Amino acid sequence: MILQGANVVLGVTGGIAAYKAIDLCSKLVQAGAGVDVIMTEAATHFLTPLPFQTLSKRPVSIDQFQLLRDMDMAHIELSKKADVLVIAPATANTIAKLAHGLADNLLTSTALACTAPLVLAPAMDADMWAHPATQENVAHLTERGATIVGPEEGRLASGRMGRGRLAETNAVLGAIRQVLGRNGPLAGQRVLVTAGGTEEPLDPVRYISNRSSGKMGYALAEASRDAGALVTLVSAPTSLPAPFGVDIVHVRTASEMAQAVLGALQRTDVLIMSAAVADYRPAETAPQKIKKMPGDLTLTLTRTMDILAAVAERRQAGQAGLRLVVGFAAETQNVLANARDKLERKRLDMIVANDVSASASGFEVDTNQATLLTMSGQEALPLLAKTELAEVIVQRVAAMLGGA
Repeated sequence: MILQGANVVLGVTGGIAAYKAIDLCSKLVQAGAGVDVIMTEAATHFLTPLPFQTLSKRPVSIDQFQLLRDMDMAHIELSKKADVLVIAPATANTIAKLAHGLADNLLTSTALACTAPLVLAPAMDADMWAHPATQENVAHLTERGATIVGPEEGRLASGRMGRGRLAETNAVLGAIRQVLGRNGPLAGQRVLVTAGGTEEPLDPVRYISNRSSGKMGYALAEASRDAGALVTLVSAPTSLPAPFGVDIVHVRTASEMAQAVLGALQRTDVLIMSAAVADYRPAETAPQKIKKMPGDLTLTLTRTMDILAAVAERRQAGQAGLRLVVGFAAETQNVLANARDKLERKRLDMIVANDVSASASGFEVDTNQATLLTMSGQEALPLLAKTELAEVIVQRVAAMLGGA
């Protein structure tokens, strides 16, 4: 986990969204990061330092001229130890100070002295966000390398609707993880991941699909991003939020997924096909809802395109820039035999095999127990959270590329 052992300096400024920073602090600590919190004086009007100190097990810094144990000034000590400086929420006032290099409080002084990456999660009224001064300040900070997360559309503290809400915690965490992983083992590699179960329409109301939740594919997209890759996620319909820092292409059918994948091969280094693509679709799609009639209904199904087979053909013909292709085999019997057969027939570099009939492994759950197979051998893995399995797969992909 990329956050394990990372030193995060979390700045909290004076806005109504400051209370959400408590959840961010908690999630960072749970992920294994060390968190030092700096609150502006304005932030203390909205909440006290106590929840941050309780969660981080570290003192909260507020005073610009606070002396620490080694007698270093607080802003110097904190700036030196930071792997990343995160400001959430970042008010319009603080953004303006950062853009113009002001250092009139502990947070802005730390930011000016800090050479670590800067992540900003703005939160303010919609008109303040849209004001040309704020937009210019954000543009200046972006040009200097800051990562901006949000703000999001929604109901604001004023009761109005508009863009200005603090980004959700998962989005801010995603930005932090991306920044920390910029120089990871897949830095510069272009990774395409497919996810979810395709839907093949029967009529305007019904479709044929499967139980895939997309969790494995989304975890792989995030793990690839955390390893420094430039990630495109081709996603069938899911209920999952889009991962931060990942280009997402939404598709519905197997045909649409095939078009998206095959159209991107020339600009893809690694393809990870974790989607559950329908093998069959209705031969005809009714233009209107099929009404219930007496007796049985007979459906005629026809084969969909075998995307991995098409990828293998193009790869062999030199029509793809791929360095590595990873497939998945979701099986209910003869798991390893079927997976190895698919590995060889589709000319894959690696295949991830799992028994989806097991209660803790496969569709709609957060865990998976898989075996990784290559042409030279196999590796049986224990039951892991899908996020952990994704990290293992990405590590193996990076190792294979290193030896390529």
